[in-house]
Amino acid sequence: MLPRRVIRSALFALVCGVFSGAHAAVVYNESVSGDLSNSGLTPTAVSVGLGSNAIMGSTGFVGDGVDRDYFSIIVPSGAALSSLTLLPGTSVGASVSFIGVQAGAQVTVPVSAASATGLLGWMHYSTADINTDVLPRMGIPSAGSTGFTSPLGSGTYSFWVQEVDTEPVNYGFDFMLTAAVPEPEKYAVLAVGLVFTIAALRRRGVLRIAQRPLGYCRDSCAQR
Repeated sequence: MLPRRVIRSALFALVCGVFSGAHAAVVYNESVSGDLSNSGLTPTAVSVGLGSNAIMGSTGFVGDGVDRDYFSIIVPSGAALSSLTLLPGTSVGASVSFIGVQAGAQVTVPVSAASATGLLGWMHYSTADINTDVLPRMGIPSAGSTGFTSPLGSGTYSFWVQEVDTEPVNYGFDFMLTAAVPEPEKYAVLAVGLVFTIAALRRRGVLRIAQRPLGYCRDSCAQR
């Protein structure tokens, strides 16, 4: 039977290898990259990766119209959206603003809809939520939304941000992507694979030295 410490060390090395590619970056800033899409059917595609991904913009009433922001992200295979934190510098026009999320590359819910049917989740956020992970609150089913349990796994997600009052306001969200935690059965598969790999190496003599007693070299050399 393979020692537990060997299995733990191998799994730790695997996780460290995945996390070594993590990064922290502002991936989209409307003041630099231009206005985010105003249509849920054609959201702006924003590239994200493991680590912190800040998306910053502004929304609210501009002239005679409403500046709604729509953008989509792809959570890659083996990763998960583990938190969504409201960033400092965010403001709201009255008391709250709105953010919603739908699975897929579009937000198909009309702006005039009387319910949130079609959305995975949504919430009204305020300045009191700054530095808070709002993803769990968004996942609570409300007004027809499907609801979800965070973290969100790999896939495409589209977001809708809108000010509900009459003035333009700034916002910022940090999308934190982390390596997805394997299910217990996946750990078992990794462990079994590791056992067979080490057994094969032992048969080939690669790991034979690891089986020698601590005094092997000293005793054998003394007899020569």
